[in-house]
Amino acid sequence: MKDYAMITIAMLSYCIGWSIFLLPNNITTGGVPGIASILEWSPLHIPAQTSYFVINAGLLLMAFKILGWKFCVKTVYAVVVLTVSLAVTRDYTSQMHLLHDQPFMASVLGAVFCGCGVGLGLSSNGSTGGTDIIAAIINKYRDISLGRVIMICDVIIITSSYVVLKDWERVIYGYVVLYITAFCIDQVVNSMRRSVQFFIISDKHEEIGRRINMDPHRGCTVIDAHGFYSGKDVKMLFVLAKRRESAKIFQLIDEIDPTAFVSQSAVIGVYGEGFDRFKVKHRAPKPIK
Repeated sequence: MKDYAMITIAMLSYCIGWSIFLLPNNITTGGVPGIASILEWSPLHIPAQTSYFVINAGLLLMAFKILGWKFCVKTVYAVVVLTVSLAVTRDYTSQMHLLHDQPFMASVLGAVFCGCGVGLGLSSNGSTGGTDIIAAIINKYRDISLGRVIMICDVIIITSSYVVLKDWERVIYGYVVLYITAFCIDQVVNSMRRSVQFFIISDKHEEIGRRINMDPHRGCTVIDAHGFYSGKDVKMLFVLAKRRESAKIFQLIDEIDPTAFVSQSAVIGVYGEGFDRFKVKHRAPKPIK
């Protein structure tokens, strides 16, 4: 339920950036939203929400067959939420045209909303679909990174908007949107997954360890240590947790032993059960001649 709530917020953020700042100012973006924008500006005048839904429906059917249902469930939900919110938002903001004389600022604000939306969605195991699906399918059969495939698709889509807009300045604004969106995605995803480590020295280490095991459900490692100044043997707890769980851990330590000695530090990455998976590229073994 938490994932679906976060995906809903993420898609609403993306909707604001796309429908209020980018579409009215003829600034395209990457992926299927970029294709939908171009189709709306073309002589066909297909509403962006309609083409967005139809294209993603076709891609999801293909992904369901090739990648399996687990990849598709939350992506389907995200696509539906974004389609509905886009239709409703455009009905209520049809007369609104913010920053029509400041396209660069519109590009920046639109990209921030879109990037934060995609980042929140990815952090909740969701996706806006589109080029993510194409990249996942290609990556399954070819040793090409997901980021490279998505970047190539987005550059092609943004560049092709010149065919409809006949304005290279708008194409450049599209590249600005692409860069800022990617930057915001990285910032949001990294901040949501950031971890910390604790070293806790306390005479009540067993009680503290049990409480940490119960809530926030993190493991503890007991390390035998020796105090150089005091000359006493002590027990030290080593704990890895998400950054958002730090306040809870400090609170329970303060309740159990206010005199405990605690060291907290940020870590670049934590991999294993309860954290991220190992990011290792597996290569097929070379045949023996």
